Amino acid sequence: MDRQFPVGCRRAGCCLSNNDSWNYHNRGYHYSTEVTAMLRKPARLFGRDAEWEELADFAGAPANGATLGLVYGRRRQGKTLMLELLAQETGGLLFAATQQTEAQNLADLGAAYAAYRGLRQPVSFGNWREGLDELLRLGEERATPVIVDEFPYLVAATPALPSYLQQALSPTGYAKERTRTRLILCGSALTTMAQLLGGGAPLRGRAVLDLIVRPFGFRDAAAFWGLTGDPELAFRVHALVGGTPAYLEMCGGAGPADLDGFDRWVQRRLLNPASAMFREGGLLLREEPSISDPTSYAATLSAISAGNQRRSEIAAALGRPVSALAHLLNGLRSIGLVEQVDDALRDKRSVFRIAEPIVRLHQLITQRREPELVSGQAARVWRSNADTVASKIYGPHFEDLAREWCFLHASSDTLGGMASAVRPSEIPCRAHRGGHELDIVVTETNSFAADRIIAIGEAKATLTPMDVPQLQRLDHLRALLPDARIGTQPKLLLFARSGFTGDLVEAARGRADVELVDLNRMYSGD
Repeated sequence: MDRQFPVGCRRAGCCLSNNDSWNYHNRGYHYSTEVTAMLRKPARLFGRDAEWEELADFAGAPANGATLGLVYGRRRQGKTLMLELLAQETGGLLFAATQQTEAQNLADLGAAYAAYRGLRQPVSFGNWREGLDELLRLGEERATPVIVDEFPYLVAATPALPSYLQQALSPTGYAKERTRTRLILCGSALTTMAQLLGGGAPLRGRAVLDLIVRPFGFRDAAAFWGLTGDPELAFRVHALVGGTPAYLEMCGGAGPADLDGFDRWVQRRLLNPASAMFREGGLLLREEPSISDPTSYAATLSAISAGNQRRSEIAAALGRPVSALAHLLNGLRSIGLVEQVDDALRDKRSVFRIAEPIVRLHQLITQRREPELVSGQAARVWRSNADTVASKIYGPHFEDLAREWCFLHASSDTLGGMASAVRPSEIPCRAHRGGHELDIVVTETNSFAADRIIAIGEAKATLTPMDVPQLQRLDHLRALLPDARIGTQPKLLLFARSGFTGDLVEAARGRADVELVDLNRMYSGD
């Protein structure tokens, strides 16, 4: 993505020319000598209200002494844009590192520092200790954000850099006693960033901000793509590409105009070898430096995408013992491509799900049918995989969105309480001599009492409306819930992508314990 920088910047590392008090006439900004405690979020930044509030609070904190913050998340989530805007709004410096040697990065830092200070010649830093000391001195007169983007690149070239930073932020050092620099380290290499504050790491306990930037939730994603008015279309797009902001631009800057044009859009933007999105699902794994054996991890993603969610199922699909899965699953979890979801009712029992929809599309279709796609057969491939899309993509994704809706959007009246956790489960049933899968179990945590189940639910993404037997099934499953886990009678939640039959609507009418939730309600109601 092209980056836009103010006039006068010499390179992407420098975000602003520097004065303690400045006017940036081109954008109409005026900056005084003090950072305000709460900065106005620029109109250009869509969503990210909570993230911006955290950054503004960190940047404008009145406390004396330099402070350290971390901002990280998978690539293409808009971290750099958000931090560039923060630097613009506050008169801070943003330096973007690149994959190069230590000497080259120091030279670039010197050029960015000189441009920021308004110096005519680049500054030559002999080593990182000198460079860090000068960066931290930028906050001598006022609270000043100093942002180092792609920090993992610097660590790769200079492994001792976190230790140098630890020394520079010594409690009795100059930066802590004489400056108000707000140092932000940003990166997309999740493992590297997480390790900065872990265990016995040098920076352990030094950071006051630890901000993870995640993809948009399904409602924000719909608004970002301009699809709020068509929940079915918004659902389909989100099921395939998720909530990563950069994917809109990578898809040509627009989603499908309507349902009639959806298939053509998929073929043109997602299954077209000439599109930036074509290999994205595979690149997410290979661009993470902590993944040393992409083939094994990709095979694990393929197994989970195909519907193998439990450890035993994944192991069987890979032809490996269960004991050999730990490092693969942990690695995929650490980089945000897989989530482990605990069973709501049974301890030490969990399932694994794909956390990034574009990875699932890549594993199920793009990778498997690449020769045909490369030869221009996208329409045939998409048409022939309709059943796979319905069962392996739309079905699981609709269940995920139903759980997200319960946790983030449903009211306490709808759920019969406040959701503390929303997870799936499996309930044993003697009458049917087996177990029943339960898509949604909503639990509420109360002080000095065990968690109680306040609602259970079923989610169906089929193209036929949900009918009365689904309500009868939930009635049966509610009767199987352990008495110790329920207080008042849990509510029954029915989620249907294609709505409900007249008989089901009539059966639910007048029942205060039943809630019918269609796509319209998921995208706009509570």
